[in-house]
Amino acid sequence: MTRYIDIRKNTYLDSVSLMSMSTKANAVEGVTQALLGMATPMNKEVLANVGVHDPAIDAARPSDLMIVIDAADDLVEDAIQAVNDILARKSTGAEGTAEVRYRTLDGAFSEVPDSNLVLISVNGAFAAREARKALVAGKHVMIFSDNVSVEDEIELKSLAHDKGLLLMGPDCGTAIVNGTGLAFSNAVRRGSVGIVGASGTGSQEISVRVHDFGGGVSQLIGTGGRDLSAEVGGLMMVDAIQALAADPETEVIVVVSKPPAEEVAEKVLAVLGATGKPAVVCFLGSPRTESGHANVQLVSGTKPAALAAVLATGVDESTLDLHALNLPLIEEVRAKLAPEQRYVRGLFCGGTLCDEAMFAALATFDNVYSNIQKDPSYVLGATDPSKEHTFLDMGDDDFTDGRPHPMIDPSLRLQRLVQEADDPEVGVIAMDFILGFGSHEDPVGVTIPAIEEAKAKAAARGQHLEILGYVLGTDLDTPAIADQVAQLEAAGVTIASSSTNLGLLAREFVAKGDH
Repeated sequence: MTRYIDIRKNTYLDSVSLMSMSTKANAVEGVTQALLGMATPMNKEVLANVGVHDPAIDAARPSDLMIVIDAADDLVEDAIQAVNDILARKSTGAEGTAEVRYRTLDGAFSEVPDSNLVLISVNGAFAAREARKALVAGKHVMIFSDNVSVEDEIELKSLAHDKGLLLMGPDCGTAIVNGTGLAFSNAVRRGSVGIVGASGTGSQEISVRVHDFGGGVSQLIGTGGRDLSAEVGGLMMVDAIQALAADPETEVIVVVSKPPAEEVAEKVLAVLGATGKPAVVCFLGSPRTESGHANVQLVSGTKPAALAAVLATGVDESTLDLHALNLPLIEEVRAKLAPEQRYVRGLFCGGTLCDEAMFAALATFDNVYSNIQKDPSYVLGATDPSKEHTFLDMGDDDFTDGRPHPMIDPSLRLQRLVQEADDPEVGVIAMDFILGFGSHEDPVGVTIPAIEEAKAKAAARGQHLEILGYVLGTDLDTPAIADQVAQLEAAGVTIASSSTNLGLLAREFVAKGDH
């Protein structure tokens, strides 16, 4: 194995682009690990945590680009050339024209004065400053960066509100504006359903389910995960709803989030009620069942939210494939599991998808553990062994500290998958596979060997291990969802048709009719 390190002085690339290029670099033949990042203190720490130490890295400045490639000895030269080609393609447009780079926002604004939206993905320590510049210049802003203080978030959202602009974020990973996907997003058709989400993968899931039911998305506006907290007070959520209310292309509004602060929930529902447009609200895990407004419907999951939205546009339900829960399949899987196989282990890239599966389990079982559990008695750390029913959001900070997100680099999840198969009390392992911009180019293909190893471990002790998979994506994504599903089915994986169904199937497979 050979390690190649290259420090490129004063070469800035934003984190969104670096994520995409890292995904491609890690897929190059012969590469066991490729790390591309700016030489910030945090990224240097990431490299140190995975055993990469070098004086050149120590001496690099935050404006320098770090390239680290571990590759097989006989393929390292080819791997280096392939990664250089990936970096070179970043510098050309779709038709081979040179990509223009600006060192400052002021330079970009002077050259492209008609631009009206700025996506910020710089280090979080500088994100608020750049966002403030963009807002003062009259631009809408999406802050992909995290590690922005709540005080800065409130100030920026208040400034945006006063100027009639949108401030999406911080830590906003998903948006679709006038048909253009920003950051993590899926390819969906245009239509009349507008989505506002304080939940990235929750918003993605609803958008692909709307697409699957034959509908389309007018806009998808992310707010950042803290927006519905008592501190922030739904500042962006309210402004986004009102923007969709004024948008003639949006007929139905969908809101998705984890449970908001109670007073913020009341505010959001009141604003939706005042729009007069049909609205659907999915507060995942919330006990609330009534909205108090005739035009606002509360639902319990992402699939019901998408279905309700599409039906509200006037689609005839009898024309839809509703992907009803496969009850015969439940009985079939129960019969395959040994009596002692009574637990589910969920290994998720998407936090909202993990939440939805966990909440489904909590509706039946008390002994549900997770790194994102609200009950401190059932919280697990990233290095803690799983116990009983366990659902892990492996994209949470606990798992990504010092490592890329599992949507980009799934290696840690693959290790955990094989590890979970050692437990003879595990009957089901549930997993999501997220397609779209920024994600791994073949998330299923890279996981198949670990799936086969896990199933073989169970078979060696005379057990059937049920692997339950859900692919979040559309026929328009690359790779297409049908190709990813076909790979899973060929490996003996059972396919759930939605995030909602994934949680319900996982729970019912191990319930064995005793609840």
